[in-house]
Amino acid sequence: MKLRQWQSECVNRALEHFSAKHKHFLCLATPGAGKTIMASEVAAQLLEQGLIDFVLCFSPSINISQGIQHTFSKRLECRFDGVIGAVGCSYTYQSMLSFKEDFWQLLKQYRVLVIFDEIHHCSGSSLEDANAWGEEILLNIQNQAEYTLALTGTPWRSDQAPIALSRYTDPDNQIQCDYIYGLKDAVANGVCRNPKIVLIDNERISVTDEENETKTFNSLDALFKGSLVTYQSIIKNEIAIRHALTLATNKLDDIRLHNPNAAGLVVASSIEHAAYILNMLRNEYAQTTEIVTYKEEQPSLKINEFRNSSINWIVSVGMISEGTDIPRLQVCCHLSRVKTELYFRQVLGRVLRVNKAINQEAWLFTFAAPKLVEFANRIAEEIPNFPVIFRESETATICVELSESEIKRTSTQHQNEYNISFSTPALNESDFPLLAPPKNQNHIWANSPSFEILGGFRERVVSTFNSPF
Repeated sequence: MKLRQWQSECVNRALEHFSAKHKHFLCLATPGAGKTIMASEVAAQLLEQGLIDFVLCFSPSINISQGIQHTFSKRLECRFDGVIGAVGCSYTYQSMLSFKEDFWQLLKQYRVLVIFDEIHHCSGSSLEDANAWGEEILLNIQNQAEYTLALTGTPWRSDQAPIALSRYTDPDNQIQCDYIYGLKDAVANGVCRNPKIVLIDNERISVTDEENETKTFNSLDALFKGSLVTYQSIIKNEIAIRHALTLATNKLDDIRLHNPNAAGLVVASSIEHAAYILNMLRNEYAQTTEIVTYKEEQPSLKINEFRNSSINWIVSVGMISEGTDIPRLQVCCHLSRVKTELYFRQVLGRVLRVNKAINQEAWLFTFAAPKLVEFANRIAEEIPNFPVIFRESETATICVELSESEIKRTSTQHQNEYNISFSTPALNESDFPLLAPPKNQNHIWANSPSFEILGGFRERVVSTFNSPF
């Protein structure tokens, strides 16, 4: 298999790193760049040079683990399933928790290369600040493995905890990567698609409280700051959903004129949310649609079937956020309640993988929540300014991440007492036509604020890499 230039450079850098008696190598490469192929080449060369006996791979999900197994088996030209005659095996991070001492003895008795995909899932510079997976790495892998190769497209954690096996600068605690291949370079080299992010907003939003007092807001940002209305109310409102889906399905229809196999992804906030969106796509938009959630018996099978099908859309809850290779995905509708930069970039990464199709557009549609606007505008930064927090005691490591509904519990108790309406804004030039207000204005969640759409939303397109290369 012919390697891309960055993959060859990274392989050489890793081999030089290991030959200089350094055991741990961290590669930051943008989602969709081909990290797994690069890692399989490192393993192949170490095996050919007689420097290792065995390869273990760990990743966040069964679907990713299966993809790694396929890639490594193809490159190494042998079985990679852990049975007799195999040169290695691919596991999930979750499986580490069930391994017994005899499994970990492999690393003490043989020279093993351990590869970690999306290493940011594993935290811990010590046992005091490690999560469950990070603890297994520190106890059983860090000092026992011959070499470790860690891969990530987003080398930080939302809780600002240190990533397992990583090095940080002193005193600013910035992560040190041994090789970096960012999105800007990947777009310039034609390795990844150039994404366009559509931020949906509205210039006139009126909220009427239980005392019939009305306040008017000129953006979602102002709405969230000046009222009890939450972002979750927006993404669960049927009028807002319909508007976002209209933009996204129109865009996918345009792309499919040239790429008949192109597909779209909707990232939903819950199983109920996903089911509603599924029905809307099928019944209102006549789109062929599949659904995959964490409660499916065989979600990886559904994802694999979708990967090789011609179905227009897949609606997901927590199953296609990172590492899942579906190159025909070119449109994404981000309707999740999760608003961290880590998750935002992982979702965007699902539409960045290039394929052999004529049209290589990549679009992400979402609402202009302040944090999402911020993330979109700095997507070119490889590593945002997120210094990690090193905690010295176990009691200090306890971190409870409240959901938005929990944080705003007081607010949500009164949400049904407010009536919100969107009025027609004075639209600037837009890439999208004004949508006619729908007749049916019922809502799927009784506790959500009541939205009345009197006119159209407005959209701003963030094109990250428009300068010539």
